[in-house]
Amino acid sequence: MDTKEVIFELRTKNGLSQDELAEKVFVTRQAVSRWENGETVPNTETLKLLSKLFGVSINTLLGAPRHLICQCCGMPLEDELIGKNQDGTLNEDYCKWCYADGTYTYSDMDELINVCIPHMVKEGFSEEQARAYMKDQLPKLDYWKRYEELSDNGQFEEFKKSLIDEINALHIEGMPKVEKLNSLVGKFVNLEYRLPNGMNVKFLDDNTTYLGNQLESEFGGERCFGVLANMEFILICTYGEEGADTELVLYKKR
Repeated sequence: MDTKEVIFELRTKNGLSQDELAEKVFVTRQAVSRWENGETVPNTETLKLLSKLFGVSINTLLGAPRHLICQCCGMPLEDELIGKNQDGTLNEDYCKWCYADGTYTYSDMDELINVCIPHMVKEGFSEEQARAYMKDQLPKLDYWKRYEELSDNGQFEEFKKSLIDEINALHIEGMPKVEKLNSLVGKFVNLEYRLPNGMNVKFLDDNTTYLGNQLESEFGGERCFGVLANMEFILICTYGEEGADTELVLYKKR
């Protein structure tokens, strides 16, 4: 689609009139009309406002002229998978797993490769093929080429270590010691829990990136422990195959 069609579709999908959209991005209704007629396109600053308002990339607003891939892990980027800057705007260079709220979540290339391999195996790669491919491709990506410039000097890794210590200090019966925490996007781990009053609730935001892991229960069987956390809380649950029969074990504010 062209920019005019993209803006018209997003505006109508969100139930906005031309006047209402103009007010939200600080332009006139006539400017919106000209965009939708194909007479002009928004300038760079207005594209940023539209991107944040609609939750889509500037690339999408311009009709997707570029093929976006994460410059940390190499994954193809669709709008719903793009990471966010600290101010909530989309960063079109990274996915939500590698970049969350202005923070780079991987500082060790081998750790990232180990996280990616199981997903690639599900797509038909052998483990050896996946590892060789990632070792060849990752050094070519912008994040790893500019790692010394972009690095936070280990601050995020220190935060993860302190969080791991805090989780292990809870001594949850049957849960193995947490050794590492991975980046997990809420949409894929936002399980539903049944409260004593019968209501079903979710505690996470689908669009937020958390730290977490899945651990096999020391009691045996098919149930696993799920650990999720960020700067505000720690959540521990158990569940069966494919996230079925969830049970909330602990929810602790930090």
